[in-house]
Amino acid sequence: MRIFGVVSFVLAALCLAGCSSTSSVDALQVPSNETTSSVVRPSAPVTKAVRTVDTETTVEAASMSGAARIKPPAPLLDEDNARPDENSRPGDENSRPFGLAEEETVAFPAPDLPDSVEPPVEAAALVSPPKRLSRAAPAMLAIPVTRYAFRDAKPINFGRSSPRHLAVHGVDVSRWQGDINWGKLRAQGANFAYIKATDGGDHLDPMFMRNWRGADAAGLKRGAYHFFYWCRTAGEQADWFIRNVPRVEGALPPVIDVEWNGDSSCRRRPSREKVLEKMQVFMDKLERHYGQRPIIYTSPDFYRDNLRGAFPDYAFWLRAVAAHPSKVYPGRKWLFWQYSGSGLSHGVRGRVDLNVFHGDERQWRAWLGGGQMVADAD
Repeated sequence: MRIFGVVSFVLAALCLAGCSSTSSVDALQVPSNETTSSVVRPSAPVTKAVRTVDTETTVEAASMSGAARIKPPAPLLDEDNARPDENSRPGDENSRPFGLAEEETVAFPAPDLPDSVEPPVEAAALVSPPKRLSRAAPAMLAIPVTRYAFRDAKPINFGRSSPRHLAVHGVDVSRWQGDINWGKLRAQGANFAYIKATDGGDHLDPMFMRNWRGADAAGLKRGAYHFFYWCRTAGEQADWFIRNVPRVEGALPPVIDVEWNGDSSCRRRPSREKVLEKMQVFMDKLERHYGQRPIIYTSPDFYRDNLRGAFPDYAFWLRAVAAHPSKVYPGRKWLFWQYSGSGLSHGVRGRVDLNVFHGDERQWRAWLGGGQMVADAD
């Protein structure tokens, strides 16, 4: 009786199965249309996807022995890519499902490898690296030169050698110029500014950083200068300057200001040999740090006592407010000329030192671009 009941139960179950849908069984035999994060790499490196005339996709797998063409299975689509983009065209980059192997963007031949070895993957550069500007590039990118429009409280007639005949004028400033309107100074003809940074081994001009930033914001080429103090070691002074003056691309070379200063607490006047030695130590240290050879600023009496014939490979910035540098410093080549200590500008309350570059606008741009230049004495 029990055996009969079991047999009857099995027969009834078979009848019910025959009358029901087989979709659940078929579903177990058909691959799922869902995609997962588990992507199986192809057995050979995939390099390029192309469309044939009948719109079927073929994949070219490159190898050292030649190229074999395989017809891949239909791609698996997730919910976001269930329908192809109606605006996409055969061969379009946009027509490929996002996230497929980046190897498709790299078409390098791959060496033959055993099946057990993972094929190498080349990194694809999505964005080209920025081009580094050459040393001469800043000259081409320099902003236009503003023409001379300063006034002078004590004008000097320099005759045919007037600084007005030169194209590129600028100023040098310190705390004594107070709060500077750099935009107005630029508009009146200041194309560059040398800004006092330090003197000695422990003094920082309180307006230096404000002037340093203001000049740059107004579009002036800027540089910093150090007033040399003869009662401190050159190394200490170089360290102090380096500590306070940023090393920034595009800045003018640093300047060492060497003078006899009767108002200084330091009354020491070293011998010429000692002066040249201290200057060399200071300049070498700055050149190593900033990568630029310093410029030497000086006055007539100090030059006469110490610098005649010295430092022929350095650029000079010469003070000559009563005559042309060729008369005050005979035979000396120069780069900048400080021709007035009584300049007037709407950007500065009071007076300001006026300077000019020894060259035309083209030479100015070339010098800014890194070209070494020491102008003639005349």
